[in-house]
Amino acid sequence: MNKNDKSRPLTKRHEVDPKNIKEFVVKEPCELLSFLLEKLPALSRNNVKRLLANHQVAVDGAPISQFNFLLAKEDIVIVSNNRIAAKKRENLPIIFEDEEFIVIDKPSGLLSVASDKIKGRTAYRMLMDYVQQKDKHNRIYVVHRLDEDTSGVMMVAKNSMIRDALQKSWSNIVTSRGYYAIVEGALEKKEDTLHHYLAENNLNLMYVTPNKKMGKECITRYKVISENKDYSLLDVHISSGRKNQIRVQLGHIGHHVIGDDKYGEPADPLKRLGLHAYELAFIHPVKKKEFKFVSQMPSEFKALFFAKKIK
Repeated sequence: MNKNDKSRPLTKRHEVDPKNIKEFVVKEPCELLSFLLEKLPALSRNNVKRLLANHQVAVDGAPISQFNFLLAKEDIVIVSNNRIAAKKRENLPIIFEDEEFIVIDKPSGLLSVASDKIKGRTAYRMLMDYVQQKDKHNRIYVVHRLDEDTSGVMMVAKNSMIRDALQKSWSNIVTSRGYYAIVEGALEKKEDTLHHYLAENNLNLMYVTPNKKMGKECITRYKVISENKDYSLLDVHISSGRKNQIRVQLGHIGHHVIGDDKYGEPADPLKRLGLHAYELAFIHPVKKKEFKFVSQMPSEFKALFFAKKIK
């Protein structure tokens, strides 16, 4: 490569196809430059650096020019033929932070993490950006997830030792997980405990099975807080933490969570899933005392049941 290489534009052969923005999902943590060199083998090292300098590379929607930028697992890397406009940094509501944890109030419609099938802006990436503002080597680790359309309290670990400790003893460390759920119709039992076994089919959908060997035990307790002619507002606590547990168990007894088109076709008066994680309590593995975090009931939930009282 001659000394004038830096001033030469990319040749036609080395340009990214303008009709097809290239998009990649990061499988393992690594530096951005090495990742791009692997994914774009037709480009030289200097050509890849030029893409970065020209702001033609973005990570989770934000243009990145730093060649040694640390990528995290499940980041979405985009390479464009054109300059990518800078996005205003977004912040998540942080309820609590110490040396081991960050607890956030996740909005509905935000992915917890990305996957091969579901991509886009994620709470994970936004929190990674947040901690790396202080030190580019800082990281966060997923402890549990909320569904994309579920809002509320979500926790991440700030080191892998804490993550491992939580995941190994989750049922012993977590003392309470509370949700507000809005379901269709009026429940005959105003307070009850649902005890089922859930399995997953080849479409990645959960279902109740009578086969205890096939399914995983799920226990969900609910209490009706309020009712109107169409819907019921429930206070729900789960003892287990299975995928889509609340949605599947309530749907199984004939009362689908509103807005849940994944497991039924219920009404959608709020244009979102009627599920909000309002409480998370756990024994701090380092400080050895219970911490409890609460998120207020969403205003749209209140409006559906208490509109006359909150004018």
